[in-house]
Amino acid sequence: MKTLIKNIKELIAIDDEARLLVKGKDMAVLNTLKNAWLLIDGQIIENFGSMSDFNDEKLGNCEEYKEIDAEGKIVMPSFCDSHTHLVYAGSREIEYSDKIKGLSYEEIAKRGGGILNSAKLLAKTTEDELYEQSLSRVHEIISQGTGAVEIKSGYGLSLESEMKMLRVIKRLKETTPLIIKSTFLGAHAVPAEFKSNQDEYVDIVINEMLPQVAAEGLADYIDVFCDQGFFTVEQTDRILMAGIKHGLRPKIHANELANSGGIQVGVKYNALSVDHIEYTGEDEIQALLNSETMPTILPGAAFFLNMPYAPARDMINAGLPVAIASDYNPGSSPSGNMKLMMSFACVNYRMLPEEAIYATTINTAYAMGISDITGSISIGKLANLIITNDISTYQFLPYAYGSDLINTVILKGEVL
Repeated sequence: MKTLIKNIKELIAIDDEARLLVKGKDMAVLNTLKNAWLLIDGQIIENFGSMSDFNDEKLGNCEEYKEIDAEGKIVMPSFCDSHTHLVYAGSREIEYSDKIKGLSYEEIAKRGGGILNSAKLLAKTTEDELYEQSLSRVHEIISQGTGAVEIKSGYGLSLESEMKMLRVIKRLKETTPLIIKSTFLGAHAVPAEFKSNQDEYVDIVINEMLPQVAAEGLADYIDVFCDQGFFTVEQTDRILMAGIKHGLRPKIHANELANSGGIQVGVKYNALSVDHIEYTGEDEIQALLNSETMPTILPGAAFFLNMPYAPARDMINAGLPVAIASDYNPGSSPSGNMKLMMSFACVNYRMLPEEAIYATTINTAYAMGISDITGSISIGKLANLIITNDISTYQFLPYAYGSDLINTVILKGEVL
C-alpha cells in the first residue's frame, strides 16, 4: 500500500547524497523543498518532489493509495534519540528536593541514591511490570515524534537484574514500531558492596555479565560511565576491550563530571559516540576530529542538574558533527521529548535551528549506527516521519519550546 503526502508546506532535511552524518559548517545548511509531495511505498520513501511537477505518473502503477493533505504543515524525519535509560522501575522525585537543596549528583550517589537507588527498585520489580512501565514511556516518546531510540541497561548492577533489563529491551524491540538499539551498561555505577574493591566488580562485569549478554544476543553496544567517582580510564579500557571481543562496539558516558579522559579512551576504541561531554577542551576536540566517533550532548541532563554546558559551538566551528539526545532517565533527565531537547540546544548551546534539526535526526541516527536507513528524507530510507501542526516555519519548532506541535507520526510507513 502506498501513501501520498501532498501539499506539504515545507519538506525539510532532504538529503540526495544519503550522507551518514552532517558536520561543521554544513550543519547550518538545511536542505528543504516548499510546496512538496512525498510518496511512501510500504515502509520506504519512494519519491518526493515539488507539487508543481506532480502528476499521476509519479504514483507508478498504483491504483489504490492513501492520501494525506499536509497543507500548512511541515514534514521532517522523525527524531532519533541515541542515548536513553527509559527501562527503569519507579521514579526518583524524592532526590529532586535534594538537588534543589544544593546536593550534587555525586553527593547524592555517595549517599546510596542516584543509580544505586534505581537498582534497588529494579531488583524488586518483575520483568512483566518493568516491561509495562517501559512500554508506556515508549508510547510517550512516539507521540512526541521519536522514531528510533537507544536504550541502555545499567540499573541492574547484578547479572540477574541486568539480564532482566536487556530482556525487556528485547521485548520492546519486538512489540513496538520503534527502531530500538540495546546497550549493555553493567558499568553504570559500583554497587555498595564493592565500594572498597571496585576492580572486583569490574571483573564480574567482564567475566560473568558480558559472556551471558553476548551468548543471548541481547546487546548491540557496550557502554561505561567513565568519570570522576565512577569508573577510571584503566577500568574502562578493560571493559571496552572485553566488549569488543564479544562483538560489541563501544558507546561511552564521558566527561560529565570532570575532564576524565573518557573521550580519549572512547576514540581509542572507535566508540560510536561519546556522550555528555560537558568537560571538553581543545585536546578532546582534536582527538574527536581524527575519529569516527560522534560527540553527543545531553541537554536535558545538564539543564536538570544545573551543570556546565558542553561547548557545542566550539566543536561545530572546529568542523565536528554534534548529536543531541535526551538521556531519558529517572534521576537526571526525566524527559524523552526531543523537540524540547532541540529548544535546549538552541537556547543553552547557541545552536541554530538548522543545526539542532540535524543534531536530533541524522547525527543521532549515526550515533545509533542506523543513519543508512533513517534520519533524513532520502529515497530508499525508512518512512519514519513527523507531520507538524500548521506552523509558520521550521524555526518555530525549537522556538515554541512548550507547545506540542506534532500532528502525525509515521513509523516504517505506518500512520500512527
